[in-house]
Order: sequence, then C-alpha cells, then structure tokens
Amino acid sequence: MTLSFIRSLFLMISGVVGYYVGILLQHPLLGAEIGCLCGLVLIFLEQRLNKISVRGLSSMVFGLLLGIFMAKLLSDVLALLPLGVFVHSVARVVLTLVFSYLGSVMALRGKDEFNIIIPYVRFQRQSMREEVILLDTSAIIDGRIVNIYKSNFLSGRLVIPKFVLTELQKLADSDDEIKRQRGRRGIELLHKMQYDPKMNIRIHEESLTPEGPVDARLIALAKLMDASICTTDYNLGQVAALQNIEVLNIHDLVNAVKPAVYVGDQIDVQLVKEGKESHQAVAYMDDGTMVVVSNGHQKIGQMVKVRITSVLQTQAGKMIFAEQV
Repeated sequence: MTLSFIRSLFLMISGVVGYYVGILLQHPLLGAEIGCLCGLVLIFLEQRLNKISVRGLSSMVFGLLLGIFMAKLLSDVLALLPLGVFVHSVARVVLTLVFSYLGSVMALRGKDEFNIIIPYVRFQRQSMREEVILLDTSAIIDGRIVNIYKSNFLSGRLVIPKFVLTELQKLADSDDEIKRQRGRRGIELLHKMQYDPKMNIRIHEESLTPEGPVDARLIALAKLMDASICTTDYNLGQVAALQNIEVLNIHDLVNAVKPAVYVGDQIDVQLVKEGKESHQAVAYMDDGTMVVVSNGHQKIGQMVKVRITSVLQTQAGKMIFAEQV
C-alpha cells in the first residue's frame, strides 16, 4: 500500500513538473505527458530492480567512488603533460567512464569480501567479535542442532546461506519419497528455529557464485566470513578442516558425550533382536550404542547382565561386544 502511494505521488509530481516545463516551452500539455511518461519509465525500472540488495548497491557505490577517485588522480597526472586542452578533456572523460565501470563491476563481484558490508562482522575488538556458525543441509535435516544450541554448548549466530535453502527446496520437491521427506523436515525445522526466541539465526542472502557445488560454496563463504561450519557430513568436515576452517560435527559431539565403557565392565541391557550370527543377540544402550551379546539368542526380549569383552570404534560410533555374566 505504501509503495503504491509513493509511486502514484511520484507520477503526479512528474506530470506537474512536466506541465510547468512545458509552459516555458509553450507546450504545457505535451510537457505534462512527457513528465508522466518519464515517471512511468522510472517506476518500471524500479520494479525490475527489486532483486538488487542494499548490500550490492552499497558495494557498487563504493566501487564507483573508488573508480572516480582513481580517474581523477590519473587525469591530474596527465594534466602535467603538454597534450593540449582537447586531449586533456577527452582523456578525463574516458578515464572517468572506464574506471567508474571497472570499479562498479569489481565491487559487485567481490561484495562479500568487504568486511564493512557483511552484516555479521562488526567494528569491535577481535576478542569481542560475534562468532558465526554456518549450517549445511545435513545439520538442518538432522535436527539435533536445535537442542544443542539451546543447551548453550554453542554460542554465536547461526547462519543459513541462501544456496543451502535452495538445496533444501530441491530435496522437498524431489520425486524420491525419502529425499522429499528429508527436505520437508529440514524446512519445517528452519521455520521453528526462526520463530524461536532462544535461537539466534539469520539467512545469508548473497550467493558467492551462480553455479557450483554447495559444499565448495559453503567452504568459500566460511573463509570470507571467518566462520565455522556445523555439519554431519564427514567428507565436508574433512575437506573444510584441510583448509583451516573450524568444523563442528554433530556426530563427533554425540560420540564425545556417550558414557565411557571399558572391557570388563558389567551393564544391564535388554536383548531386542537376533544378531548376524545365530548365537548372537543385539541390544542397545540408552544413547543408541549397539551391544552384540554372544550366546544371547535364547533370551531375546529379556533384561540380562553382560560383561563387555571388546569395544570397536567406527566412523558411525562405537560397537560393543559382550557376553552374559
């Protein structure tokens, strides 16, 4: 409603200004028509530029000013040479156009590298700078980041890049039922996180490149913003760590807080199903750790006391082998 009012008022003012200019030229009606036409053209251009962000515009202005400054310096240097007034005038115009264009384009392409524009980096002491944590698709779908953040084990601002949202949307629109459920689950969790007052979460609107793998773009953004990456993707964590980026892997955190068990310890478990071998039975601890019990197939469904015989550490977590006491 406000935009429509402003556009209508601007159109009326354009017509009035055109009318008075037309009076000076003895064609008031033609002037009013031309004024309204110019207003309509500007409104049309404004509507087509609605996708340009304030950050991109400020970057372009910064580059434009830098280009004009460089052109002025070079023009002053050329003015010291005996080239004539006409050559100096042409050179000044050409240099201004060239450097203004180059400055604007380069600033737009590298807008994410300007620390004064990135909203998550503030002018304060390094020790006081707010920590930024980028979430990837796997961490959002996993869902455990919500409880971890609320428990104050993580501090700082959670940031979701726009290209991660695009990947979630593609998953939600996928023909594969499993992928579609995962994508919808991730979007629903984001909605809950965004409206939760205890969650400090923001969407990063700018994209680094129009195309490219999501993981590579996430790593590049983490470098520019000096941010950490929260994920459950083992391969992404390894690649990011090789590039000196701090990685917060949720699986690593979960494994770290599991209760420590050692060979010889005795625990009570409930046997729930048969194992791979005919004499084995499988149980699960409270944290989900699998316990394989030898000679326990006859007591499936019962609570038994077992002694741990070995502990196997895998990428997915621990696997415990035990025997009945």
